[in-house]
Amino acid sequence: MEFSTTWNDALRSFADELCRFETTAGNEQAAQRWLADTLEEWGFETYQWEADPEVLANHPSFPDDPTAIETAARPNVGGVLEFGNPDAGQTLVLNGHVDVVPAGNGWDADPFEPRWTDGDGETGETLTARGATDMKCGLAACVFAARHLASAEPAIDGRLVVESVVGEEEGGIGAAAAALENPYPFSRDAAIVAEPTQCRPVIATEGSLMKRLRLEGRSAHAATRWHGQSVLPPFERIRRAFDDLEAERGERVTHPLYEEFPIPWPVCVGRVEAGNWASSVPDELTAELRIGVAPGETVDEVEREFEQRLSTLVADDPFFDSNSPDFERFSIQFEPAEIDADEPIVRAVQDAMASVGLTATEPRGATYGADSRHYVHAGIPTVVFGPGDIQQAHFPEESIEWDDVLTAGETIATAASVFLTN
Repeated sequence: MEFSTTWNDALRSFADELCRFETTAGNEQAAQRWLADTLEEWGFETYQWEADPEVLANHPSFPDDPTAIETAARPNVGGVLEFGNPDAGQTLVLNGHVDVVPAGNGWDADPFEPRWTDGDGETGETLTARGATDMKCGLAACVFAARHLASAEPAIDGRLVVESVVGEEEGGIGAAAAALENPYPFSRDAAIVAEPTQCRPVIATEGSLMKRLRLEGRSAHAATRWHGQSVLPPFERIRRAFDDLEAERGERVTHPLYEEFPIPWPVCVGRVEAGNWASSVPDELTAELRIGVAPGETVDEVEREFEQRLSTLVADDPFFDSNSPDFERFSIQFEPAEIDADEPIVRAVQDAMASVGLTATEPRGATYGADSRHYVHAGIPTVVFGPGDIQQAHFPEESIEWDDVLTAGETIATAASVFLTN
């Protein structure tokens, strides 16, 4: 299809411009307006929607309090191209999120001034910018895959929808809204979410449970610390108990797509804060955990398992006789999702991969969550497939190889053609 030859310069310019927008949470509007205008200029019919926090508050991924879900002035954009008699064919969604995590430290230059370099720091084919991998280049590949297919004037019936959604890093605000309340006057038959998968098809995504642990002890002067009750030893006992449960679950909860991972259902204590003065026994501690949930499990089931393990430890630990811990959900939850490897959209992606010379076509699982789960739960089979490596996501000096973007774009365009033709 000569995707790279035909579209390289235009795609490169589009991705570069998109990476210049600092689209951290709540700051996506300018980029989305630019994207909507650009899609309209290129012949897409555009739709826009904002999520309803009242609706999302009833969804298991989000906080129960609607005021804790920021949706105002955060538009989502869908661009539609129609072929032949669209109502006689199928509709395929190509989805990407425009929001990025904060840049943080460790960058060699402005993270929102894209740099194109080679291995020696000279001008080259590696793009470095916040969002380059996660996932603005994947979104750009979707836009140009749709344009490429349209330029071929295929003799098919159907629709392509390119979506740029917001709030993926906050549980999938835009995608959840699109799944729960269809913003289009037509149904959707399948989707591709172009998260970074190293151009391999992902059909199962892991869920995650976010829990906050609070412990209280008794303070004392450091010089007579034996009069106090430090929260650190009991916390370490809890941490070890959860490590043990992680290992047990890794042996007991099995899935054929997760055998390659050394820790298939990870438990990460991502934040710990304890004490308030170096010369005092620490009498309070807050820890925040992310707990993996396997496809086929539910967040509620895994939560009960960890709460039971904590209860068992507490019952046998004298520290907790007068200091009961608090262990509650916070933030957002990700339900796992999975589709069958025989779904037509999976076969279309695999056929397209073979046609462009990609050989790693076996479906995989991912230990992270993605917006794909919202579409899967709405009955829309969804494959995660895109350029770049997830290990670059959220990292300083986030980078992507441009050849991977071109390959992903050509593959997605071909997959769309295969799916809409069948």
